[in-house]
Amino acid sequence: MSAPTVPDDTTEAGAAPNAAASSSNAAPAAAAASDGSAPAARPRVSARSLLRASGGPRYAVALLVDSFGNGMLRPFLLLYGIDVLHLSAPTSGAAMTVGIIAGLAATPVAGRWLDTGARSTVVAVAMLIRVLGTVLLLAAPTGSVVLFTAAALFLGIGNQTMPTAHSALIATIAKGRERDAASAAARSVRNAGMGLGALAATACLAGGPTAMRWLAVATGFSFLGSASLAWSVHIRAQSTSAETAEVRPGPGPALLTLLAANVMYVFCVNVPEIALPLILVKLLHASPAWAAGIFVTNTALVVAFQVPVTIFLARWPRSVALAASGVVIATSYGGFLLASDLGHSFAAAAVAGVSVLCTFGEIMYAGSIGPLLVAITPAPILGRTLGRFQLSNGVGLAISPTVIAVLASHGSAALWLTLAAGTLVAAWSVRQLSDHEQA
Repeated sequence: MSAPTVPDDTTEAGAAPNAAASSSNAAPAAAAASDGSAPAARPRVSARSLLRASGGPRYAVALLVDSFGNGMLRPFLLLYGIDVLHLSAPTSGAAMTVGIIAGLAATPVAGRWLDTGARSTVVAVAMLIRVLGTVLLLAAPTGSVVLFTAAALFLGIGNQTMPTAHSALIATIAKGRERDAASAAARSVRNAGMGLGALAATACLAGGPTAMRWLAVATGFSFLGSASLAWSVHIRAQSTSAETAEVRPGPGPALLTLLAANVMYVFCVNVPEIALPLILVKLLHASPAWAAGIFVTNTALVVAFQVPVTIFLARWPRSVALAASGVVIATSYGGFLLASDLGHSFAAAAVAGVSVLCTFGEIMYAGSIGPLLVAITPAPILGRTLGRFQLSNGVGLAISPTVIAVLASHGSAALWLTLAAGTLVAAWSVRQLSDHEQA
């Protein structure tokens, strides 16, 4: 499939739809969503148009290969430092923290680069940077803190800049609700790839340090292959230099509200990984298998339902969908509180059941916040805004383990009621954005 082209008048807010867009309902859906006064018509998105809007077959394969490699190494990087390089757990953890912070610091740079029109080039570079990280892992001798930290640094930069670059690329190819569905499809692909990669890595862990080194080799080749595929699609946005002079580079009030609310929303992503294992194992004294099962179920549900739920939500204005996701998430937090009070015999099963509701809230959140952000952002500052969004994600993900742990130390009520209240406030704030929403 040939690389898609972007017309000269391409913008992400208020522009005419891409000439290649296949959805006949895109215009009515955009019009209804722009004023928030009426629900949008549900779009018809075919598999072919979804693949095109997602960057084409080569880019889809690049995403799958990249996420497979990420799934093989990312969850086990700490173990690599401990078991292969024989570093202490605190040292390995500190090195990984440095990598995450450096990656977040790199997102504004990536955003400015994206605003020059670069798209697939930035995606490919984000993947190649991680190749360098895996090479440094393999080159690090036993006890080398410096090389492990450098490896974590480059892996962190790639991991943090990749979502920003990918979102800008999708926004360049597709418009309106087709763009929303394409973003959802890409998230499903990435979750599936990471899940498969994590399973492959888990199977290799029994082989000890030697197997983990081979795991790093396989990861490096996967990043290299995905970078080559991403580079080959040659997607670039047209210059917006004329518009840039008319648009202030700083975010407006709507964007600031959305970015601030996102810090609270993103807590839901860490609930299956941090809060539920903490509650199940430490407070309810349940088997760790319950936590593992919840995590696997969460991944499977995201893969299976991200696209259909996002398409279903297209009948609503994006800000309404995002606010509704906050209500669902907050309701699940209340459900966790009630479930944890049932007693040890039933509590673990009840928590697992409520986690499904939390996952659907997460799916609704992921399917609406990115599209809303792109919809209310002028094209000339899209890259910088996506960079700020990634920063807000990083802040939320970075502080949530500490906040969750501190709240949980004061009991289930302190944890779940505080999270529920904060999420409802965030939902109320984003609901006020409907008058500013554009398609």
